[in-house]
Amino acid sequence: MGSAVNHVRPWLAATALAALVAPPAHAQRADASLACRATATAHVYDCVLTLSRGGKPLQGAGVVVGVDMPSMPLAHSVAPVTATPGAAPGEYHFRLALEMHGEWAVKLRLSGPVRDQLILHYDFDGTRASPVRR
Repeated sequence: MGSAVNHVRPWLAATALAALVAPPAHAQRADASLACRATATAHVYDCVLTLSRGGKPLQGAGVVVGVDMPSMPLAHSVAPVTATPGAAPGEYHFRLALEMHGEWAVKLRLSGPVRDQLILHYDFDGTRASPVRR
């Protein structure tokens, strides 16, 4: 009997460890895409964020948007803004008032049906924002 118990314990320990380390199947990360266009005011952009999870629009999320310049961390003090739901499922709108053109890390804090934080790198050039390819 002692040998049977010794064979079960390592398997049981490995199974318990996998359950602690692996995320549950329902815990998929959110995906985001961003489209921003400049307004008539310098460095101010109207943005549309599209959120999905598992290929389906993510509706009912609370979204707080913050920004920082990777080349000058903590050098800017742009206040976070709260996005509002748009007309289409998974769509959220917000306005960013940046301090200058260049690459910005757009930090999305999600709450509601999913709790997540996403960081998107975009180049704001005075006309629009384009994703930074890494």
